[in-house]
Amino acid sequence: MKQTRTLRRAIAATFAATLVTSLGACAGDDLAEEDETTTSDESSDAASEDASAPAGGGDVTLASQSFDEAALVTAMYAGVLEDAGYTVETQLVDTRDIYMAEFPGNVDIVPEYVSGIGDFLNVQANGEGAEPITDSDTDASLEAIAPLAEAEGITLLEPSPATSQNAYFVSQDFADSEGLSALSDLEGQSVVLAAAPDCEGREDCEAGLSDVYGIDITELLPLGYASPETYGAVIDGEAQLGQTGTLDGTLEEQGLVLLEDDRGIQPAQNLVPAVSSDFLAENEAVEPLLDDLMAALDNEVLAELLVRVTVDRETVEDVANDFLTEEGLV
Repeated sequence: MKQTRTLRRAIAATFAATLVTSLGACAGDDLAEEDETTTSDESSDAASEDASAPAGGGDVTLASQSFDEAALVTAMYAGVLEDAGYTVETQLVDTRDIYMAEFPGNVDIVPEYVSGIGDFLNVQANGEGAEPITDSDTDASLEAIAPLAEAEGITLLEPSPATSQNAYFVSQDFADSEGLSALSDLEGQSVVLAAAPDCEGREDCEAGLSDVYGIDITELLPLGYASPETYGAVIDGEAQLGQTGTLDGTLEEQGLVLLEDDRGIQPAQNLVPAVSSDFLAENEAVEPLLDDLMAALDNEVLAELLVRVTVDRETVEDVANDFLTEEGLV
């Protein structure tokens, strides 16, 4: 498998011109010439119409996690694919391991994060406790992931400049009373952590907080990534520390504050399309579609769009469609 590294490639798929048959009867040379001209014009018109037709077609299944950010990006994937003529089925689940059990196979495309899928494939291939293969360097991480992805029949396309890393928050009251601004300020303290169910044992989550920061995680509440339940647990004091993402724009209005990852346990988490290699071989037009989408996103843009979903409570479909339309992607 060849690792895809091309940005902003134009869609290069056109249909063959429609074959137009000439009239069967001949009523003299003048009429024959007229028929020939008409046929040529019709063929040219048909070719022009076909050239502007959607570049793809058929069924495609997307799968991702159900938190707002992932759901929004997945809706963007669905929008560009539907515009290209595909019939899209979207499956949103709680954790990565659920959809990875079906990918590739029943699932064709997954909107992923570089180190998220890389760490999953690494553990799957080399077992729990495997030496991490990703770090803060996006290109180096992709290079390390490539052989594992290839072995599973997965192609990682061009990553986006947009990156969304795990982040951890406390209540403003707790931050003020304990003088907290960074995760290292919690060293030696005992806390309850509200986070995604797959946080346990992860170097960018429970394991990193314990091993790198020396935080005593007395209990892990599997309430979800940036979920209302996780926010509520910290606000109500059921948990002292909660998990969200670096693009979360809802914290301040909820009386919550993000702590700096000052010891750097978060690896590169650029958005990246993960595609079944077999599906991609049969649907080459998908690659430039998703490359263009990834190139159009950055942290500022994605953060603004997320506010519309998480604060203004617009649907991910409406926000995605507005963005794709404004960017000329559909």
